[in-house]
Amino acid sequence: MREVYRTMELTVADLAPDPVEQFAHWFKETAANPAIHEPNAMVVSTAAPDGRPSSRTVLLKHYDQAGFVFFTNYGSRKGRELTANPYVSLLFPWHPLARQVIVTGRAERTGRDETVAYFRTRPHGSQLGAWASHQSTVIESRAELLARYEELHTRYPEGEQVPVPPEWGGFRVVPDAVEFWQGHENRLHDRLRYVRDGDGEAWRVERLSP
Repeated sequence: MREVYRTMELTVADLAPDPVEQFAHWFKETAANPAIHEPNAMVVSTAAPDGRPSSRTVLLKHYDQAGFVFFTNYGSRKGRELTANPYVSLLFPWHPLARQVIVTGRAERTGRDETVAYFRTRPHGSQLGAWASHQSTVIESRAELLARYEELHTRYPEGEQVPVPPEWGGFRVVPDAVEFWQGHENRLHDRLRYVRDGDGEAWRVERLSP
């Protein structure tokens, strides 16, 4: 099973001065492509202190010069692993465009005000779901989960404000490297990676062999 990629060359001259601006450019193109479902879906990879990795798909909810933000239960596997080991990788797999973006960096918790502000934008059902699911824990059955949800729905009917779970919040991934991958024929892909130049805000771009 193999596909031949026929795309335009990606050169350093094509890139924006910083990776977030370049990400915004590619993200806009991706979001406009009807072949890509949920362009903000990304694979979040974490590792336990003993080095055992784990990955899952999460939705990006915000990005700016400060980093890339997603929300989760801090007691989930990824939440626990990021608390113990903040190094993280994000992968945006935009296959129909033969593109990938890989972000590596450190995760830090968002402020409570930012978490509350985002929680208020979630649909009512999703707010209740954040309470109903003790994420990553073992449960006896789906019926148990649905029973908790129905109990919460009775307590907080539609139109009533749902409090933010204390163990629920955001992570901001502060990047130290961002790679833009463009597929080409004969597996001669373009891989251009922004890397922080020291501890400052400046970035340098490296071309990686495919």
